[in-house]
Amino acid sequence: MTPLFRRRRGQNTPRWVVVVPVKPSARAKSRLDVPGVGRADLARAIALDTLAAATACDLVAQVVVVTDDAALAREAALIPALRFVPEGEAGGLDAAVAAGVAAVDPTGRMPRAALLGDLPALRPGDLADALRAAASVDRAVVADAEGTGSTLVTAGPGVAWRSSFGDRSFARHLALGCVGLEIPDASTLRRDVDTADQLDAAGALGLGPRTGALLTAHHG
Repeated sequence: MTPLFRRRRGQNTPRWVVVVPVKPSARAKSRLDVPGVGRADLARAIALDTLAAATACDLVAQVVVVTDDAALAREAALIPALRFVPEGEAGGLDAAVAAGVAAVDPTGRMPRAALLGDLPALRPGDLADALRAAASVDRAVVADAEGTGSTLVTAGPGVAWRSSFGDRSFARHLALGCVGLEIPDASTLRRDVDTADQLDAAGALGLGPRTGALLTAHHG
């Protein structure tokens, strides 16, 4: 069986395992209020668009989804290269990510990344640019558009996994030894969505097909 940790011919950057924690849609995005659009439906569409973009990234070997959302798992059936890990009693983003990392790579031999599941405008190329840059350091972090949160955290082969997601997490990740990657402000990787204003900002970059279709169906 071909190992996940491999390089494609002519490619110097290894392929990554990307862990995406996703809350059950009924509990997700409590601050995201879009008139006429169900919050759970919108949260699920955003997560699915994020997952689809991640799996389409050339530098990603596998996407591991940590969630207890059965509906998300059903709707994600057509997205290739996904592995689902139940969140169970993990409790919180960091514990969920750690559970995903441990499930797929308990020895830490592969390059791993944790990606937030609320990036509806994410383009595979923007994720690839960040992973390519992260390959040169032990740990890396990408700041959100505001510069205070984190959308991507990485650890190289042989480097113990650490993360500290949540409010104002960027500074905590730097304190954990992550290198802040210089990702352009316009990168779709920096446009996570928690509010309607942030959704509008992501929309200016071009939303994924599921999120876009849901909003169009309700608002024309």
